[in-house]
Amino acid sequence: MSSPTRSETTGLQRQIGPLQATAINMTQMCGIGPFVTIPAMVATMGGPQAMFGWVIGAIIALADGLIWAELGAAMPGAGGTYIYLREAFQYRTGRLMPFLFAWSAVLFIPLIMSTGAIGMVSYLGYLVPGLVDADGGTTVLGHVVGIAIVAVVVFALWRRIGEIGKLTTVLFGVMLFSVFAVIIAAFTHFDGGQAFGFTPGAFGSGGAFWTGLGAGLVIAIYDYLGYNTTAYLGAELRDPGRTLPRSVIYSVLGIMALYFLLQVGVLGAVPWQEVQNSSSIASLVLERTWGGVAAKIISVAIVITAFGSVFAGLLGGSRVPYEAARDKLFLPWFAKLHPRLNFPTVGLLAMGVITAIGSLFTLTDVINMALAVLVIVQSVAQVAAIVVLRRRQPNLRRPYRQWLYPVPTVLALVGWGYIFYSASPLSKWLTLAWVVVGVVAYLIWAKVERTWPFGEKEIREAYAA
Repeated sequence: MSSPTRSETTGLQRQIGPLQATAINMTQMCGIGPFVTIPAMVATMGGPQAMFGWVIGAIIALADGLIWAELGAAMPGAGGTYIYLREAFQYRTGRLMPFLFAWSAVLFIPLIMSTGAIGMVSYLGYLVPGLVDADGGTTVLGHVVGIAIVAVVVFALWRRIGEIGKLTTVLFGVMLFSVFAVIIAAFTHFDGGQAFGFTPGAFGSGGAFWTGLGAGLVIAIYDYLGYNTTAYLGAELRDPGRTLPRSVIYSVLGIMALYFLLQVGVLGAVPWQEVQNSSSIASLVLERTWGGVAAKIISVAIVITAFGSVFAGLLGGSRVPYEAARDKLFLPWFAKLHPRLNFPTVGLLAMGVITAIGSLFTLTDVINMALAVLVIVQSVAQVAAIVVLRRRQPNLRRPYRQWLYPVPTVLALVGWGYIFYSASPLSKWLTLAWVVVGVVAYLIWAKVERTWPFGEKEIREAYAA
């Protein structure tokens, strides 16, 4: 599916190739995630059996990724889910669903990015005294540093997409170096009996594995998020019909292998009882295996990796309100591109501010809130979207069609439902409240614009034409 260098409809430039697209996804997926959540995963699932939580999470991520692959290849525009929901739900609920997604994306995307800032401060705390207290919590100085980091990320994104693609490839290289360094260090001092010393009765009825699986999957799927980043950049991909599906599938499989090796290696190098209480587990592994100097060097690389994750996430997320505003379905300020550098300025700045605010909260609270919003407004809605579009727009050009459809779609729906059920009660109630407020906001907008349910539906099959 060939595409021009510049999109005739958006002004965005198609300059991201397959390697850069996969690098963007994997950089966003890995980032700081496993380096700060491995201890939480081990504690939640009660021992080394936590390694299988990553495998189950990867299965859900891959099933969901195949939904993104089909939808993104067929409708390669800026905004990702916003476009898919707009096209699928216009027949019955007008523009309600894409509005709710844009409304929620401005919240959950930067919340997910704020976890990267929180993780960066944790590892900087290993290098710089005063950022983290004795219990692993962030100090006032640490919060100030976290906000400063977000400001630097926004500044780094203030440039053309072609330059960003090159920078992302460099950050991807640093991410691979960080992960492989920890894996190699762990396996040079590996104790197989310790790594696979599952707690007694862990897999039995009512065992630690099953009682902790739900909360463990919340952590695991958070660490896999990012395989869809290139879908938000659909208007900036070269040959998106091939590039986008491959970037999704390759990134999920690649990160799954890295996470599993990392988890097994850490458990073989450090007893799981110590792992679950560590705030900078990678630094601890390096310190135990290669010494303090190596631990500090790799800690710096991990901080850069976390920076790359926030960088890639805000890069893709800033395109969502831009596309909605171009459709006159969101605040018009978000539709403005930089006059010279051609990127959405207001979306980037707004999400940067929310990311900075989110960095002031705890990692667990932010993960639960972000995932609860994402499941309701994005993940489950996209499951419905792929089914609706196959029925409503059978002639839509689909360069990639989901393998074994509808099995992955059903599997993704079950997985997301279980993850939402496992999220904290407060995050679920706050999510439902946010959606209700969004519906009210939509109704006010629809009344002013005299569109559904206060006017005619606007049926526009933009990609089927």
